[in-house]
Amino acid sequence: MKLRISWQKKLADSKDLPKVVKIEGKMSKKWGTGTCAIPAPMEVDEFMRKVPKGKLTTTNDIRSAVARKHKATIGCPLTCGIFAFIAANAAEEARAEGKKRITPYWRTLKTGGELNPKYPRGVKAQSVRLREEGHRIEPGKGKKPPTVKDFEKRLAKF
Repeated sequence: MKLRISWQKKLADSKDLPKVVKIEGKMSKKWGTGTCAIPAPMEVDEFMRKVPKGKLTTTNDIRSAVARKHKATIGCPLTCGIFAFIAANAAEEARAEGKKRITPYWRTLKTGGELNPKYPRGVKAQSVRLREEGHRIEPGKGKKPPTVKDFEKRLAKF
């Protein structure tokens, strides 16, 4: 029987990252020309940890910060999203172990201020945490998840 790797170990495993790659092939059709910074999981976690109570960020803001840090044209959209998911699960795993200071992943939103249904216990748990910090949540429309009202006014700067 294969043992499951903990979220915290996944977060700590850099897999030879970060690195900057040239945008080419299929990637260039969507992202143009230049370079793409692929962060290490802990880099995404570090940006998420910098968001203070009452403030917010988006995965796109983290991507931009990663690109600036590595002097690249863009930050990788795929890995930034995956690593935010890993950071969220690692934080909940740490909380279950009794740790008090965890990554405040609930402050990291998707594009347009959307809550992330892939975070631990889904948008319901994320909206509870955000309301506790003074944010107003607007219900989702159709299949769209709920959003934070006026999230742009509360974005943290990296």
